[in-house]
Amino acid sequence: MEIYDPNNKRFEVPLNIESSSNVSFEPNYDVEFINDTALQFRVIRKKTRTVLWETTLGGLIFSNQYIQLMTSVPSTSIYGFGEHEHPSFKHDMNYVRYGMFSRDQSPVALSNLYGVHPFYMCIEKDFNAHGVLLLNSNAQDVTLSPSPSLTFRTIGGILDFYMFLGPTPENVIQQYTEAIGRPFMPPYWSLGFQLSRWGYNSIDVLEKTVERLRQYDIPHDVQYGDIDYMERQLDFTYDKANFAGLPEYIKKLKNDGMHYVIILDPFLTKDEPQGTYRPYELGQELGIWVNNSDGITPAVGKAWPPGDSVYPDYTNPKTAEWWIQMCMEFKNILDYDGIWIDMNEPSNFQNGQQPGCEENHLNYPPYVPDITGGLLAEKTLCPNSKTYLGYHYDTHSLFGWSQAIPTFYASQNATGKRAFVLSRSTFVGSGKYTGHWLGDNFSRWRDMHMSIIGMLEFNLFGIPYIGADICGFNEETTYELCLRWMQLGAFYPFSRNHNAIGMKEQDPGVFGEEFAAISRSALRIRYLLLPYLYTLFYHSHVSGNTVVRGLMHEFTSDPQTHGIDRAFLWGPALMITPVLEEGARSVYVYFPEASWFDFYTGEQVSPSWLKKSVEVPAPLDVIPLFIRGGYILPTQLPARTTVLSRLNPFSLIIALDEHGEASGSLFWDDGDSIDSVERGEYFYVEYKFSNRSLKATVIKNGYNGITSLAYNTIQILGFTSKPNVIFMNGKTIPSNRMQYNSNGKITLWISAPLSQELTISFEY
Repeated sequence: MEIYDPNNKRFEVPLNIESSSNVSFEPNYDVEFINDTALQFRVIRKKTRTVLWETTLGGLIFSNQYIQLMTSVPSTSIYGFGEHEHPSFKHDMNYVRYGMFSRDQSPVALSNLYGVHPFYMCIEKDFNAHGVLLLNSNAQDVTLSPSPSLTFRTIGGILDFYMFLGPTPENVIQQYTEAIGRPFMPPYWSLGFQLSRWGYNSIDVLEKTVERLRQYDIPHDVQYGDIDYMERQLDFTYDKANFAGLPEYIKKLKNDGMHYVIILDPFLTKDEPQGTYRPYELGQELGIWVNNSDGITPAVGKAWPPGDSVYPDYTNPKTAEWWIQMCMEFKNILDYDGIWIDMNEPSNFQNGQQPGCEENHLNYPPYVPDITGGLLAEKTLCPNSKTYLGYHYDTHSLFGWSQAIPTFYASQNATGKRAFVLSRSTFVGSGKYTGHWLGDNFSRWRDMHMSIIGMLEFNLFGIPYIGADICGFNEETTYELCLRWMQLGAFYPFSRNHNAIGMKEQDPGVFGEEFAAISRSALRIRYLLLPYLYTLFYHSHVSGNTVVRGLMHEFTSDPQTHGIDRAFLWGPALMITPVLEEGARSVYVYFPEASWFDFYTGEQVSPSWLKKSVEVPAPLDVIPLFIRGGYILPTQLPARTTVLSRLNPFSLIIALDEHGEASGSLFWDDGDSIDSVERGEYFYVEYKFSNRSLKATVIKNGYNGITSLAYNTIQILGFTSKPNVIFMNGKTIPSNRMQYNSNGKITLWISAPLSQELTISFEY
């Protein structure tokens, strides 16, 4: 639904929204106009007659720099709107207002942060779900009111609304990502544990840190270089004094099966001596900068590099070519595997560029949405700056999105492998090209809880490759906080420990033997489950599923789940219930109506615990995990890197539901080829357990590397009694290769190629 002025061309977001391939001639909604002149209408779900939208409350205001639309919504179970630090996943509807305008801002309550996602999902009173996107990149805010209603306000562009009718939460996100772009398929190595810090300051410190993790045998796949690896914070350079030998050290890491990711900032100094800094000089020659209001002279701000900075305009096709060329040339100097783009709100250490923002209607509009500081130019460029697409007033929040696209192709072209891009600033559709981390958080217990909410929200936004800085970025961590955060962070889709310059070291090797052992244990569980996580990312890439989801996604008709944000699920099958409070040695876990099994013992959760919040032990060395009955999880023996773990045998964990059934799947490919899914160069198998029999059916066998891999164990949880005889593909499995315990857990030791179809049956 578009609301625009037919007589005046106004800015529209240049995102190509795909119409569904499943478009029905019989839509499952009705639109009723109540008053055409005041544009009052309602949208009704046909099947239930639920009114999803009704604009009779406040009508429409449409002026040049102030557009407002108010609508009622069918319930108070509203999720989404970003990027902010929200105190709860399910929104408070008591006249809360959220501003959306990308900004370099450490997460604090209700502030507009790095990205802009004017999308929400609503669970209706009859437990159907729908989602709504306002595709608008101008500064805006939304007010949530208890009636319940929403008031959208924006100061530019048009009202371009899209509605996704579900009817399940998972359907809503599948439909949303079909429209805005499916999430990228991450390289397998990027699911391993990652380590970074701003302030290694020298290659010696970096080497000692990496060596510590190696000595403690802590899984470690990816090492980062923050801006201290650069020469004086200049993009596309490295510090040949403090980081002498960095190119050779990166090669050594890669020989050990590790990967290296570089940071790049979106501003370049203009003040290096002539002939000494090619990235700026080539950019100047091409004329690719964000300009002042004259559209000719570059906008000049201040950032990390010495002197003053200019800003590449990534909406300009010439800039994309320049950026890709620079990244490819730099690959010959540092053999990186992925690119981390930071500060791309874009950040500026001044309010507006030199000499300040002139007094006019763009720089100082009559209404400023509810953004931190109340000034559009705060910590960025003046709104009347010019970009290829128009005024910065319209395109500001698109900066990170427009940079991510050429960075994706730069990473792909430079490495010849699947792209890895991590971006701080994001917009609607960014997930097709980039992952995200939740920014410059704090080493505080509350920030651990906030990270779960942010992770759940970004899965709604179509950016499932998401995590927070483990142990916190700002301030000093503590032993217990960092340890509990390492346990939680082992279950972020993007698992990276990162902290700020001037803070004490917080990598998992620095706290001694006990800390290292507990971190190693949590990360080994992650690596054990990587085939399951990777398969979730495949389903996300192909079908738009969430990877991490709230309990309400799976148990929508249980209102108790609607407000839960201290526990979360990997896919439908694994519940993670981290400790989020200092000194706690137990957690309260709500068990929705299902069969649940303790991950560690295989013991079934007592039926008396269902639909209750139960206190579960969580000693310092344990993060409680529960497997949901009805699902089959593929696993692989863990190792210190994914390069090594990918050589290891596979297993299946089969958790039976109350009917004695379960299902699952495994996606596998070489882990880093470009478009392996699209080219059919992958292996995919579906698992089904029913009638006391497991069947593994190969659906796609397009990856040659599968021939060297095999199953070696199968665990079945929830068996009611010990079977007399077990057959695999018609042959009896010797009794000494089966173990049954009183918890109802059966372990089978088998040897079977992964590529082979399997039938295992149990007879009594």
